[in-house]
Amino acid sequence: MLQKFDERNRDLIVNVGGRLAHRDEAGVSPFDSVVQGGDAVWEGLRLTNGRIFALDEHLARLRRSAHALGFASVPSDEAIIAEISRTLAANAMRTGVHIRLTLTRGVKLTSGMDPRLNVSGPTLIVLAEFKDPVYDLAGITLITSSVRRTAPDSLDPKIHHNNLLTSILAKIEANVAGADDAVMLDNRGFIAETNATHLFMVLPGVTLATPTTAACPEGITRATVLRLASSSGIACSDGDYTLPQLYNASEVFVTGTMGGLAPVISVDGRAIGDGTPGPVTKQLTELYANLAASTGTTVTAP
Repeated sequence: MLQKFDERNRDLIVNVGGRLAHRDEAGVSPFDSVVQGGDAVWEGLRLTNGRIFALDEHLARLRRSAHALGFASVPSDEAIIAEISRTLAANAMRTGVHIRLTLTRGVKLTSGMDPRLNVSGPTLIVLAEFKDPVYDLAGITLITSSVRRTAPDSLDPKIHHNNLLTSILAKIEANVAGADDAVMLDNRGFIAETNATHLFMVLPGVTLATPTTAACPEGITRATVLRLASSSGIACSDGDYTLPQLYNASEVFVTGTMGGLAPVISVDGRAIGDGTPGPVTKQLTELYANLAASTGTTVTAP
């Protein structure tokens, strides 16, 4: 899976610290904390028919993450939404858009790790691109990465932070193996998630199972799928699951804002089910797509 360049994004207007600029002219200070040490938090948002799905939940997670990292201040939800609206208006965007929202600790007086060097407040970056869901709905393939998810006593995944090197290393392994993405285990050897998405599997008895969030972020798409499954009468459980359970699942799919729901047709060379998207996957994919297309926060031009 390699994302392709979309011509509609050639002249994007990007918002960095409230300044709108062409993508080739937008800049982040070399003294900004995100450059100095990846000291930032982020959210992925999706705009469909003028509405951003689960915006309140995303902004709440952004705020929790920034607070956990001890940011001195965080813009109000109203201020963040205003900057998102300005950016979307500048690009004449209304649907089929993915927004990468980044909040850094801000610009430092001099280079260094010490947060006391940050005296100018946070930097908000709004990057909106025309981008459809990135996964092949016919199914994707996974391999298992040798890179483990960081344990919560080292860097708690409840902080939705910009330190993504473990994910990048796992993605490199998937690329080398010719797979779309990589399954990542936790420090105990149980499944955590992939390098980019949460995992779901259908186990015997048609139980929808997903790993706990002990070693991965609390996904908003993940939570939405669990609610949709429960309201549809599909039994759900989260817990510790192993690779053999994943290999022998009748269905597997992944979830995330960037890609929505996407079926998995093989893991480590083992076919999942009959190698095609299964009925539970199809049902939840349709339910999620309908929900995301019909609900959310309306974003209007300032």
